[in-house]
This record gives sequence, structure tokens and C-alpha cells, in this order.
Amino acid sequence: MINFLLKDLSKMAFLNVLLLMSFSLFAQNPERIFREVAKTESGVEVSTSDGKYIFRYFTPEVVETAFIPSGEEYMEKSHAVVLEPQAVNFTVSEEKESVIIDSEGLDIVVSKMPFQVTYFFEGEKVISEKAGYSKGEELEKIDFNLTEAEVLMGGGARALGMNRRGNRLELYNRAHYGYETKSELLNFTLPVVLSSEKYLLHFDNAPIGFLDLDSSFSNTLSYETIGGRKTYQLVVGKTWENIVGNYTLLTGRQPLPPRWALGNFSSRFGYHSRKEVEETIEKFREEEIPVDAVIIDLFWFGHEITGTMGNLEFATDSFPNPEEMMHNLAQDGVKTVLVTEPFILTTSNRWEEAVQNDVLAKDSLGKPFTYDFYFGNTGLIDIFEPGAQKWFWNIYKELTQMGVGGWWGDLGEPELHPEDLVHATGTANEMHNIYGHYWAKLIHEGYENAFLDQRPFILMRAGAAGSQRFGLMPWSGDVNRSWGGLKPQPEISLQMGLQGLAYMHSDLGGFAGDNLNNELYVRWLQYGVFQPVYRPHAQEEVPSEPVFREQRTKELAKKAIELRYKLLPYNYTLAFRNSTEGLPLMRPLFFEEPDNFRLYSVAGTYLWGKNFLISPVLQENIKEQEVYFPKGSNWFDFYSGKKYSGGSTATIQLQEEYIPTFVRGGAFVPMAKPMQTTQNFSAEDVELHYFYDREAGETEDILYHDDGKTPETFATGDYELLYLKSRKEDNKLQLSISKKAGKEGRFSEFKEIDLIIHNLERKPKEILVRGKKIPFEYHATEQRAVFPVALKENNTTLTFIN
Repeated sequence: MINFLLKDLSKMAFLNVLLLMSFSLFAQNPERIFREVAKTESGVEVSTSDGKYIFRYFTPEVVETAFIPSGEEYMEKSHAVVLEPQAVNFTVSEEKESVIIDSEGLDIVVSKMPFQVTYFFEGEKVISEKAGYSKGEELEKIDFNLTEAEVLMGGGARALGMNRRGNRLELYNRAHYGYETKSELLNFTLPVVLSSEKYLLHFDNAPIGFLDLDSSFSNTLSYETIGGRKTYQLVVGKTWENIVGNYTLLTGRQPLPPRWALGNFSSRFGYHSRKEVEETIEKFREEEIPVDAVIIDLFWFGHEITGTMGNLEFATDSFPNPEEMMHNLAQDGVKTVLVTEPFILTTSNRWEEAVQNDVLAKDSLGKPFTYDFYFGNTGLIDIFEPGAQKWFWNIYKELTQMGVGGWWGDLGEPELHPEDLVHATGTANEMHNIYGHYWAKLIHEGYENAFLDQRPFILMRAGAAGSQRFGLMPWSGDVNRSWGGLKPQPEISLQMGLQGLAYMHSDLGGFAGDNLNNELYVRWLQYGVFQPVYRPHAQEEVPSEPVFREQRTKELAKKAIELRYKLLPYNYTLAFRNSTEGLPLMRPLFFEEPDNFRLYSVAGTYLWGKNFLISPVLQENIKEQEVYFPKGSNWFDFYSGKKYSGGSTATIQLQEEYIPTFVRGGAFVPMAKPMQTTQNFSAEDVELHYFYDREAGETEDILYHDDGKTPETFATGDYELLYLKSRKEDNKLQLSISKKAGKEGRFSEFKEIDLIIHNLERKPKEILVRGKKIPFEYHATEQRAVFPVALKENNTTLTFIN
């Protein structure tokens, strides 16, 4: 609250000083004249000479500002925001020079002359408008003041480095085939900015435009658009976890995916026949390399790349009896995922059906808009038209009933989207950036209505702010199969996780080109263990599947995939935390040290969840690399157990078998025993690893478990949680495991768990469980103790005496 800014000065006196300083430095809009202020049911309105501001709170830490120019109507509908405004206590006071909105969280000060809007949180200035809203010949703009040292992130998926300040980013979803270390424009362009000053700005508007992150080096942040809403939300919080959590509360959180989505995918461009699919999966089983899904690209509906898009039915000469194929695969624990595109070619089997059902976007005369692109002459499904939605969903529904286990939506930017094309709800440029958003919405809501017992899997190449709430799984597009293609992948995933789309991942091994480089392939797959979706995918000239690579490469890939499956319970708990708290799976180092500005530019080392520190190998033929270990914890080498102090930097010798991987001291890490498919996973397979550190102090964590497939298990209570805590006292280490079912008797599978305690330099004198001494194994070489623990419904306490 503002009145806590200074203890020895009155609120008004302090504000007057602060505002005078602020205006003299930053005021840029003397033409806008303050008229009056009024408190309304939903917030505060400030009238000016050229329009009015509407301020409203969603939470104490999320405030929305809309400017409505004179002569325009307020456009209330948001495509991104789903949170209803909550009750927030605030007061409005008008002084001679300013209007003060003083709340329990964010505070707003509106200077009257010159006119300016400034935001404060916990006694500190967050950001201020510069000119605020203005209108040019082609674009409308909202601009803000920046500090000299501020680091800016956001704008969606780009390969520009973590600090994107200095760039003017086009907001137009577009594919960049074969990109490497730099890509200014990719498939997800989001009007979201995050700052090292610990705030997030979301410009809540769909039409295309630009996000200017101080490209003129004038300490100015600008949002530019062809039209639409002049509305933004400012999001703050005490930590970065709070900020991202608040933003996903505002725009919706990702539903918990099916457990199999965290397994390994067999995928390429593409499988030409049922025989090829079945032989590939059989090869995985022969090599005992785990696999949970196979993705079939466009050859499922046609024999050629061109001319058949839009058929959207199996070509039964190459894929005979597809129901039987998908049933057999499912029995073996392998889901079938099919590609679909929103284009209906004039040469496809469904063209006449699409025209008769009026499902295509129109030209100015109201006829289906047709045009040429790479795959042929085409129309585009109008995803915004209710009749088209119903028609498209019925195709998905029928194929899902046949046995399809998941969906891939490709080319959904849309890849080619002529400006003259008209949708039911607007022009191509007005609707372009939310096309993939509404496509994902169609599938997600279709499952909610038709398949109540099945979590959807929706892989999409394009989307918008808030698309995560529809279960959209984004990927980073057609990256080049090169070291240059690998290098920006952690940056892209980290940035998208900050912007709500936490499942951003890459085609492991790279997609574009026929480069056969075994070291690159292995390092990419090793990195993939610690990215959200594990999906090797590439053009077929060089195989993307590990089963078709040379022996040593295959062995190393298998090790990586086996580790991915071993981490399944840890990863599934990360997915749960993302669905309930909005926490990214991949997290930048500045989450640990938010005041360390150097870390805002680091992407080459990152956190996987809370407890893993990962430093992928992104360069060819190197033998060592430097790793920085964040303050606040000690870190232990996952493989050797070597300890590294927080706040230190070390040169790590690289190993062929794995990338540098470290575990936080005091961490609980649930792992699984070996499996070939997640279909075989059960609570009996879980091992609980605790990484002892005498300096860790008290630590706590959770382990989440449910059936892995039914929607809304957390809401219905069909789950169980293990609450994990550790505490060190003198020569005793005390661990507690509290078991809690969501609803009494509804779901309870944890009966016993194997506990492995790492980093024990000597054998414990004794181990007590619920006060009784138990036998245990101690492995001196690995410095660990191992023993089973029976889990009771209430708290299970274990004491280790050194």
C-alpha cells in the first residue's frame, strides 16, 4: 500500500515529491487533459479530453487498464482472459494534482497535468505510461517508460537471446523453415512483456501489430496494433513464481495432460503405411527402447505431399483397417496421434462437402476464398464460424471413436492467410493470431462434451495468449537439424514457460535438412529428457527414431529415454504443479536469484522443476563447459554425487553418456523403475530419492498421483498426494511422509515405497520408522542407504542417526 512507502512522511507529501520527479523526467503527453474521476461498480473511470480510462482489479496483484478514445465503444470481449474480477479493497482520492487509487496490492496514481498514469507495488514504482495511447496513420499505440538497465523478455517464441530489448517484434504468427541461432518471427507471437523489474504486461488484443522493446533506444516500450482493444493487464508478485502464477490465473491454466504424453514419441515426416508404422514400433520393442505414442503425418490421408490435404480420412490402400491398427497399438501401450490441417484443397475428397456445408472462409462476395500455396489450391476452414466448428469437430469425433489417441494441428498460423480473406468474426489480419487458439479450443471443448473419460492431447504449431487452458502443446517449429538449430531451444522453451505455454518443446534431433550428425542427435535427445515433451521428429532422409541409428548412437539415445521414463513421477508432479499453480516445467535461473541481472540473459543453464539444474551441451566437440550454481542451495552431481556450493561457478568435464545434471541439496526426487510404456506404470514402481545435505535446513515437496488419464481428477478428489518434509537436528535427520487421498477412499494406491537416501558419507548408526529400528542396506561406494517404507494413512516419520 502507498501509505507504507515512507514511515516519516505523510502519503501525500511523499507522492507529491515522487510525482514531480517522475513527471519532470518522463511526462510526454501534455495534450491529454484530465476531466473527472468516478468510482464504478467494477472499478474506476477517469475521463480525459480525448477519451476515458477504465481501471479494474482482477486480484490485488493484477490490474487492467483500458483506454477508450472519444467516439469509440468499449470492446469488452477478451480472447485471452478468463478470470472474473475478484473483490479487492481500494480507495479513490482526488487531490489538486493527482488521483490516487490506493489498494491492498497495486496502486495507481493519475497525474492531472501533464497527464500520466503510474503504477506502484509494495512502495516501489513498477512502470508508468509515457504518451499512453496515441493513433497514427496506420497503427494505434500504447507506450511506457523504461529504466536504463531493464531487461525485457516475452513476445512469444523467438530466437533472439533471453534479453529481447532493442528489438521491434512483429506480432504475426509465421513459420520460419530451417531457422538456427536467430529467428525474429516464429509460430507463436504473444503480446506479452516481462521485465527484470518484476512485472508482466499483457496487451489484451487479437489483431496483428508490433511489440517494440525499445528499438529506438529511447527507454520506451510500445505496443502497436492495426486496431481493436486498447486494453492491457499489469501483473506483479513478490516472486517470479507469483508473477507467472498470477498471469496463468488470469488467462487460464494448462489442464493436466495424460500421463503418456510425458513418454517417448515415435515420429517422422512421415510414415507412408500401416506396415511402416507397425514395423517401426516393433523395432522399439525389439530394442527395448520405451515408447508411448506414434505420430502419423499427412500420408495417412494421401500418398503424396500435394493434392490431398483436407481428405481427413484414412487412405485404406496404404492404411488398411485402421481401427485394428490403432487397437493393436493401444493394447501395446502406444497411442496413435494423427496430423490435421485447417486447409481443404479443391482437389481433396471433401471439397464439395466443405462448400455445401459452408465451412470455408469467404472472399468479399461471400464465396469460398481459394488460393494457391505449397500443398495445392485451397480454401481455409473458418474456425470462428459455429457451423464450421461443428463440421470440423464431427470429423475429429468420428476418428477418435475409431481409436485415435491424440491430435496434431499443423500449419495453424495459418501458414498462408491472405489479407483479403474474411472470417465470420473479422478480417484475416484481425483473426490471424488467434486462429490456432480457437482451433485448440474446438478440440478441447469437443473432448469435454464427447469423451468425458479421456484427457486430450493437442499438439499445435500456433496459438495465442491463454491457449494453455485448452491443453495446447506447442513446439518450436521447423528448426534446422544443426548445432545452430539446437542452441536457441532452451531459450524458446524458457521464454514460453514464462508466458504461460509451459509445454513448449522442440523436434528432438532437429527437423529440417538431411544432416547426419550422431553427436548432435545424441546431445539433443539428452537435452530432451529435461524439456516438456519428448518427441524426436525430422524429415525422413535421416531417421529421427533412435532404433534406426547406428549402434553407439542407439545405445546413448536409449540411456536418455530410459532416464526420461525413470523421472516420470517427478515430471508428472511438475505437470500437476503447472496445472494448479501455473509453474513452468523449465525455469530460468533468475527464479532463484531475481536481483541478479546477469542471470536474466542466461538460457544455457536452467532449472527443470525446482530440484534439477540442467546444463545441456549445445556445441560440437567440446570437452568441458562452465556451470553457474544458483545461491540458496548446494547442488550435487546427479551421477557422481560431487557437491557444488550455491553461488559458485565450476568447469564441468563433459561425458558422452549424459549432459551435466545436478540435484538441489535436500531435494526429494520421486523416480520410477524401468518400463517400456507408461501404460504399465503404477504406484508400486515409485522410488523416493532424498539428496541429503547437512546445510539444506528444512525442505519440503509433494508427489502427486492419479490414474493418469481421467480429466479433472484433482477437482473430483480421485488422486492422492504424498507430502514430503525433511529436518536436520544435531546428528539426526528426520523425514516425514504424509499420505493424503483427495477424497476418503476414492483413490489410494501407495502402500509401500522404496526410500533411497543419497550423499551419506558413512553408514547411519540406525534408522527408525515410527520410532522402531528397521534393517536397511548401505552402499558405501554410492554413499546411499536403501530400505522400503510402509505408508500409513497418517504421517510416517523416519529418523536417521549418524
